[in-house]
This record gives sequence, C-alpha cells and structure tokens, in this order.
Amino acid sequence: MKIAIVGRKQDTENYVRYVQAQGHQPVVTLDPEEAASCGRLILPGGGDITPALFGERDRGSRKIDTELDLLQLQALELCVNRRIPLLGICKGIQIINVGLGGTLYQDLPTADLHRYKDADQYHETVTVKGSWLYRLYGSRQTVNSAHHQAVRSLGKGLIPVQFCPQDGCIEAVVHETLPILGVQWHPERIDESRSGVCGARILSFFSDRFPTAASFSLSLL
Repeated sequence: MKIAIVGRKQDTENYVRYVQAQGHQPVVTLDPEEAASCGRLILPGGGDITPALFGERDRGSRKIDTELDLLQLQALELCVNRRIPLLGICKGIQIINVGLGGTLYQDLPTADLHRYKDADQYHETVTVKGSWLYRLYGSRQTVNSAHHQAVRSLGKGLIPVQFCPQDGCIEAVVHETLPILGVQWHPERIDESRSGVCGARILSFFSDRFPTAASFSLSLL
C-alpha cells in the first residue's frame, strides 16, 4: 500500500522508515493531490502551526512554516471530502484539530512534562476504555513526547481518547464519523524497551484494519 507522508523530505526520515518497516511504500510529498491519491495519509510531526490559522497572535509559537501548514491543511481537506484514512502524529494531530476548527495551547504551562530535552520525554497516559487505542495497549501507557503545544478546544467531530493524567493534555483523538486518528506522541520512534509500547501497532491498525474494523461506529471511540 502507498502511504503518503505530507512533509519535507529532510524532516520525514523517521516516518519513511516507520512505513517501510510495515512493508508499505512511503510517498513523501508536498502535493496534496498526490497525497490524496494514496491509500492512506500521514501528517507527521514538525514545528509549530502559524497562530493566525486558528485566529490568534503569536504567543510563544516557534519554528513556523506557513507554507507547509497550508499544504497540510489542504491535504486534510481532501481527506475529509474523500474519506481517505488519515493519521496525525505530534504536529499532525494539531493540524487536524486546527483544520476542523479547534485551537491550540501555544506554549503549555506544563511544557516541561512534554518538550524535547536532549531526547524525547517519557510520561504516563490514561486511555479511554473501549477506544481504538485501548484495544491496542490497554488503559495505561508510557509514551514519548517532544512538544510544547497541544490541543486546546477540540475541532468539530474529534473525540479525545487518551490524556496525560498530570496536566490533562490530550494525547490522542479519533473522529466520530470520519476515518481520522491522531496521537500527540511519536509511535514512529518510541523506545519499546523503555516504554513497553510497540509503536508499530498503531501503523498496523491504521494501514490494515482501520477504518473497516468498526465502520466508524462509536465502538472506535
């Protein structure tokens, strides 16, 4: 299966390896139409989103790439209109949220729990019982993170399914009717020996069983 990765080639090497390890063909592209021609689409991690895109002035955002933001939002729109399965990772979950009308914390008060410090941070999470993520990992997981921004008000149709218990940060979502998943952490590079979490399970579910596993029913929540 071709899986599009909407990003710049120099910034997506981890995602390419992640997709290849599952036996799929990664297509790194900045062309939303090329991305939408693939069977699945990943919005990868990266810098911060231009605050004007969710109606705010800059209050702590950095490493902004407005051109990339707009291309990723266009790809999201195509996925929504054509019901193409989409997985957002780190910045990707934030693009999904903004594209569906939500907002972000530009600089979390608790960013030290999540931000990159020489390496990914690892922290505990709790997962909603019965959700797609609960089925993969159970009720509690140690995850890795490298972000200082996060989902604030949820975009239309998004349901949170995982949280950081220390500050309530939303760590994963699913859309109630569309084939859209998002995680705030990094399954493409998580250290299983440290966390006990196999990141490959998310891509396997996304590529092989989602969305047919539940036909967008509430059982995915």
